[in-house]
Amino acid sequence: MSQRKSIPAAERVIVALDVPDQAGLTAFLDSLEGQPRFYKVGLELFVAEGARAVEAVRKRGGKVFLDLKLHDIPETVARAVASATSLGAELLTVHTAGGFEMMRRAVDVAKGKPGILGVTVLTSLSEADLLADGISGTMREAVVRRAKLAEKAGAAGIVCSPQEVADVRAASTTLTLVVPGVRPAGAALGDQKRVATPASAIASGADYLVVGRPIRDAQSPAAAFATLVGEVESALATA
Repeated sequence: MSQRKSIPAAERVIVALDVPDQAGLTAFLDSLEGQPRFYKVGLELFVAEGARAVEAVRKRGGKVFLDLKLHDIPETVARAVASATSLGAELLTVHTAGGFEMMRRAVDVAKGKPGILGVTVLTSLSEADLLADGISGTMREAVVRRAKLAEKAGAAGIVCSPQEVADVRAASTTLTLVVPGVRPAGAALGDQKRVATPASAIASGADYLVVGRPIRDAQSPAAAFATLVGEVESALATA
């Protein structure tokens, strides 16, 4: 736990750059006033701008979490990871549903940079959704099962909702836990179904929190970010 506590609070809040293009990215980064240290580049922005989006963040001194959720046959994913290594991102996601061999190949190709994260179950899904897809057991059982598979494949960490953090942390003390679906108290949930507050997620064992709309849509994104960091600092102080 001491190593996780050494991560600065401002770095633990990963700001999701959920904007459609380079112009939107520049405006959003400007509005954050250089406060965040870690940013998520996801599918929307990466499909539109590709490496330019990653470069724009890195030029401002930011770290990049490249959230592409790669899911294909092992060879295809391995080649995609090989291409991604040149971008300089710190973290890259693959989907655990792709299986052990796919994740193992991704880890082998990345060689630790970027760190490979296995996405367990999307935060927009419920247990009813899993059942409809033929996945047995509870949501927590499914997430822990996939987290263990990712760990066995050598992944640096996993992505899970706040509601499964404590279960995954109990199953593994070494995986880095990156947690989306974080909403300050009273914030709109949007299409997220499994959410929690920043303090709750940190107390349960999360290492990083991914926050998008509550920061992006705030009147002052910089102030919203600072407030979230304050919540994380308070949670760490009592952990």
